Amino acid sequence: MGRYVIRRLLQMIPVFIGTTLLIFLMVNVMGDPVAGLCGDRQCDPATAARLRQEFGLDKPWWQQYLTYMGNVFTGDFGTAFNGQEVTELMGEAFPVTIRLTLVAIFFEIVIGITLGVVTGLRRGRPIDTGVLMLTLVVISVPTFVTGLLLQLLLGYEWAVIDPSVSSDVMLGELIVPGLVLASVSLAYVTRLSRTSIAENARADYVRTAVAKGLPRRRVVTKHLLRNSLIPVVTFIGTDIGALMGGAIVTERIFNIHGVGYYLYQGILRQNSQTVVGFVTVLVMVFLLANLLVDLLYAVLDPRIRYA
Repeated sequence: MGRYVIRRLLQMIPVFIGTTLLIFLMVNVMGDPVAGLCGDRQCDPATAARLRQEFGLDKPWWQQYLTYMGNVFTGDFGTAFNGQEVTELMGEAFPVTIRLTLVAIFFEIVIGITLGVVTGLRRGRPIDTGVLMLTLVVISVPTFVTGLLLQLLLGYEWAVIDPSVSSDVMLGELIVPGLVLASVSLAYVTRLSRTSIAENARADYVRTAVAKGLPRRRVVTKHLLRNSLIPVVTFIGTDIGALMGGAIVTERIFNIHGVGYYLYQGILRQNSQTVVGFVTVLVMVFLLANLLVDLLYAVLDPRIRYA
């Protein structure tokens, strides 16, 4: 196991370098970061030259990238154009988005897997058809439509929740935004769990467990569910990074100052240091989540061993 983890960590290095290089080139080379400082008005040549020299933008792109990566490994993600350290922005944003992501994953696991098990064991029955139709509707409706609709109904029409999340970002305020963020992924988890349960329910090991006279609850939880969760865990693990990076719409709707909010502000104002810094951390989160998923395979299926 230890050798496998070391090998996977080494494999992450070229992936990390490649993804961060791509993002760095897209933000710093294909655009003009200095243009964001002057807003709608164009910077005069002298001011633009001074700013490029101050932020190191007058150097070749490869030298800029090497300098940036060297600073990243020392914990320095640069300074935003407003003078605030990017690490300070991360300290404000990531705890909020992590809480929102955890709420979304909780809904995916509890609601998605539960519905998947229920429909998978009752394949072809009315409840199965109804859930499949409901998940198809959820997948078809864009997230911003779901978010605005719930905000309008629950926040304004029925006054069940506050339309906007407060600056304290209490856990109870993140329930509806978390449900909105998880809605599409929850539908996929339901359908994936349902398919996996339905396929494994006809497997030989399930028929053997039933023939031994084991209680139905134990057959489902210990044998059927455990073996059916591998594709679901794979999806949820890869979805962690997608939820954190894709929270821009949800955080904008509910006025949550998290990663999505600062990424949106950084893109809008062409703040390259903020965008590259936040995306770099998201890449690391995605890689570590994938490693954790691979290690969970051995926990779910004892037949899987890593050399």
